[in-house]
Amino acid sequence: MADTIEALVPGGEATPGPPLGPELGPTPVDVQAVVQEINDQTAAFDGTEVPVTISYEEDGSFEIEVGVPPTAELIKDEAGFDTGSGEPADEFVADLSVDQIQQIAEQKHPDLLSYDLENAAKEVVGTCTSLGVTIDGENPREFKQKIDDGEYDDLFADEAHA
Repeated sequence: MADTIEALVPGGEATPGPPLGPELGPTPVDVQAVVQEINDQTAAFDGTEVPVTISYEEDGSFEIEVGVPPTAELIKDEAGFDTGSGEPADEFVADLSVDQIQQIAEQKHPDLLSYDLENAAKEVVGTCTSLGVTIDGENPREFKQKIDDGEYDDLFADEAHA
């Protein structure tokens, strides 16, 4: 590729305005086509800031690589809060459902060191622990133990092996 542009865009809500427009304007790419593809690829992140890299050639062809927001940002966005607890072991700022944990784990799994969805979910639960977020009303440490005990094996079955 001839050159690259990196930007943070709101998932599914990129526009030809800043930050993309001024960067893409002088390039040979169709700005509207780039914006549309970014929105298609980032729709699942629904307004959360997502890192994107646009690689383009002089003939106007382009490729888009979409990164994944940090796990803490996905949790905060899903639970609707801005700042984690100052005392996450004692004071909880939000509660997520098991389905929300599964959704975040699926979004984040490609970027995590986990081999499967169950371990990706455990990493998400670990971030919940440090932010002060409960899962279905219980302490995230207790929830992780339930995952370890196999209570959620069906829910977190890795789709690649299912």
